[in-house]
Amino acid sequence: MSDTSVDTGVDTEAVHARPELLQVAETVARDKGIERDEVLEAMEQAIQKAGRSKYGHEHDIRAAIDRNSGAISLARYVEVAEEIENETTQITLEAARKKKADAELGEFLVDPLPPIDFGRIAAQTAKQVIVQRVREAERKRQFEEYKDRMGEIVNGLVKRVEFGNVIIDLGRAEALLRRDETIPREHFNNGDRVRAYIMDVREEQRGPQIFMSRTHTDFMAKLFAQEVPEIYDGIIELKSVARDPGSRAKIAVLSNDSGIDPVGACVGMRGSRVQAVVGELQGEKIDIIQWSYDPATFIVNALAPAEVAKVVLDEETNRIEVVVPDDQLSLAIGRRGQNVRLASQLTGWDIDILTEAEESERRQKEFHGLSELFAEALDVDDVIAHLLVTEGFSSIEEVAFVPIDDLSSIEGFDEEISEELRERGRVYLARKDEELKVRHQELAVSDDLAALEGLTPTMLVALGEAEIKTLDDLGDLASDELIEIVGEASVSPEGADAIIMAARAHWFEDEEKPEETPEETPEEKESAE
Repeated sequence: MSDTSVDTGVDTEAVHARPELLQVAETVARDKGIERDEVLEAMEQAIQKAGRSKYGHEHDIRAAIDRNSGAISLARYVEVAEEIENETTQITLEAARKKKADAELGEFLVDPLPPIDFGRIAAQTAKQVIVQRVREAERKRQFEEYKDRMGEIVNGLVKRVEFGNVIIDLGRAEALLRRDETIPREHFNNGDRVRAYIMDVREEQRGPQIFMSRTHTDFMAKLFAQEVPEIYDGIIELKSVARDPGSRAKIAVLSNDSGIDPVGACVGMRGSRVQAVVGELQGEKIDIIQWSYDPATFIVNALAPAEVAKVVLDEETNRIEVVVPDDQLSLAIGRRGQNVRLASQLTGWDIDILTEAEESERRQKEFHGLSELFAEALDVDDVIAHLLVTEGFSSIEEVAFVPIDDLSSIEGFDEEISEELRERGRVYLARKDEELKVRHQELAVSDDLAALEGLTPTMLVALGEAEIKTLDDLGDLASDELIEIVGEASVSPEGADAIIMAARAHWFEDEEKPEETPEETPEEKESAE
């Protein structure tokens, strides 16, 4: 053992009770909302730190406060070890049995130490340790209390405002309402009462951080749940919310009881319920819309107050084309596109708005374009070309491969004419494919790329003109880049992903091939024998 061993002859009975310590611990625990034991543990650590400062940091000094009397005991612990790694904190079994006859390996010999007379520096150090530990315990309590309260609306008082960010006192914790989470043009002063939505609770190095929001869509949803008992009870479902904070919002509601009007219930008698929410949101205008299982009906409702003449859905791309009367266009789009943008957010569909005049002009343009294509490709007169377009044919492929009955059912067409049209369509497509094949060969597109499943001759020419000529070139593309090159009409995002993965397949084949063991030469075989 080293010479710094401490004398063990301290009379432990001389340690006096310190009930005032227990009173302090009780008071701090009550004020901070933490357990008394956590405060006492902090005090023990502080005393322990002061003890190590007095007797040497290399010693294993431990302090304990009696939970009943408040008496402080301080002791040095020495471990009985087989191999000594630290002479200050360890002792051999032989040496230990000189002090304690029945000492065993792994046991600690406890040397009681006299109570510490705290000096000014030691007292200050102890205070810092206690404050730090109490703060840590308080932060832990805050995190445990608020981590499960995400998604709730809470009330608090403005403690201070820093660069537009509002620090809110929630009573037992502080929360942050960032500038970008406040409604535009609202202003807060110290002491103002604030109602906000707990958006996130994170445990960070500086302690738990509670982030609040007044612009979150769920804030409006929760406000309606507080004002409309039918929502709270589950009779009315709030299906979706779209907000332009401080300006305008749309909410879609559905009633699970056929006898209750969901829109009327949310508006309330003389608008009392919706006005309570509007008042909380600084005058934000709210459109309450009937939700529908039918996407077209739902989108028409969402564009209110504008009237809709016709809708055309494209479920593959999740887009919808809405035709409105000419005098309803500005109402449907809204100021700075606000109405259509909120309707798009509410429904989850991309909405294109056309006037009846624009749609008519576009349809005429498409009609003439298709008629010219059919007349040229099939070598027919304008009457037959117009008939095909009127009957809904939109491409040469449809004419070439449609069942003959579909063509012969058109007035004026018999089986002979129908078969001739199909044959002319196939001849045109074959000739077109041959021209495209020659073109992509001229562009030096590799045979491997040309053989890739999912690529049409038209797409191969587009790739070649974009200098994408090998499987590696195609494999390096992202799906949106491929769509941009070949055109949205040629391939879907899923199809683009599949084509690119197929182009990359040979990269992984090279990795999976096992290394071939070279065959032995006759000379190597002979030497081995």
